[in-house]
Amino acid sequence: MNLLGAPLEFYLFGMTLLGVAVFHRRTLEVALAGLAAILIYQGVWGAFPTGQGFAALGEHALHEWVILTNILLLLVGFGLLSNQFELSGLPDHLPGVLPDSWLGGLAMLATVLVLSAFLDNIAAAIIGGVMARHLYKGRVSIGFLASIVAAANAGGAGSVIGDTTTTIMWLKGISPLEVLPAYVASLAAFVVFGVAGALAQHRYQPILKHDEPGHQIQWRRVGVVSIVLVAAVAANISANLLSPGVAAAPWLGLAVWAALLATSLIAAPDWTVARSSFKGALFLVALVAAASLMPVSALPDPTWQTTFGLGVTSAVFDNIPLTALALEQGGYDWGLLAYAVGFGGSMTWFGSSAGVALTNLYPEGRSVVAWLRQGWHVPVAYVVGFAVMFSLLGWRPG
Repeated sequence: MNLLGAPLEFYLFGMTLLGVAVFHRRTLEVALAGLAAILIYQGVWGAFPTGQGFAALGEHALHEWVILTNILLLLVGFGLLSNQFELSGLPDHLPGVLPDSWLGGLAMLATVLVLSAFLDNIAAAIIGGVMARHLYKGRVSIGFLASIVAAANAGGAGSVIGDTTTTIMWLKGISPLEVLPAYVASLAAFVVFGVAGALAQHRYQPILKHDEPGHQIQWRRVGVVSIVLVAAVAANISANLLSPGVAAAPWLGLAVWAALLATSLIAAPDWTVARSSFKGALFLVALVAAASLMPVSALPDPTWQTTFGLGVTSAVFDNIPLTALALEQGGYDWGLLAYAVGFGGSMTWFGSSAGVALTNLYPEGRSVVAWLRQGWHVPVAYVVGFAVMFSLLGWRPG
């Protein structure tokens, strides 16, 4: 059933996104209602991406369960990891290490960007959120939150272990060297959103100039954080090297949880944190599941204009199915695409898993209007980064 030339599912998904933007205090309910509406429509009147009937729905679920399970496990797991990092007392000593004035905020964002090249962007964003809370006495502006998400996504754009989309590219046989040039765009974008975000945060709340007294570092918890992060990186690399082209299980999420449970014998986290993290994770799972049901069988012909548009689209439409379609179609400049779909999701709080994870720590960030108004520098940075990379490297389809 089409309406004005577009399948009805797109209107249902669009209404879901509009509901998330308007009813930002009820995002989980809106996402679940939207997913249910799409499932009912396709089950009764239309068809699922794999065909009609419950068997087709089961086949689709079999195709998507690894990604959805990984998202759920990682968001909840890294939420517990952030609790361990906070309880370690290490963030309380950051003011004595980072520069004073707005340069401290810029240095913190640069740290998040570098971390994201080796860690999943979810972990980098959460660690950045915890650092910001201690550096600014808990008063963190939404514009700076947008910059933290942008730093996490920019850092992961050029690394096949830094973002789900680039990992998918690696799984499908794209060389890590083809993704690496995305850092040309990421670094250009960082100059824009890093400086603008740090200056705005300094005006909102200056950075602490000295360590907070009375907070002793608990090195066992620092060790726990290190073990979990090393386990995540090792699992990501091992799964891709040992089973190239195959994502048979959510190895990354399982490795994080195995490390969390094992290290809880050394120092247990506050398990109640998992409750709020689970709610945010379930919201993103519902949104990604709804996006995967959209009847998109092909993208426009691969050009730099199409790639730029995919980056803008990824701010409201999950970048995982977009990346999968681009890989199936072929002919894209994979470095430019990695930057576009990876960084483009930073323009809204729910456009990437890093944004959803960070707003679990800062629920006030779940306002699309406030995110766009205070984080205006992120869309500007996206355009600047894309333009710089295209100007320097051109269009190099793989």
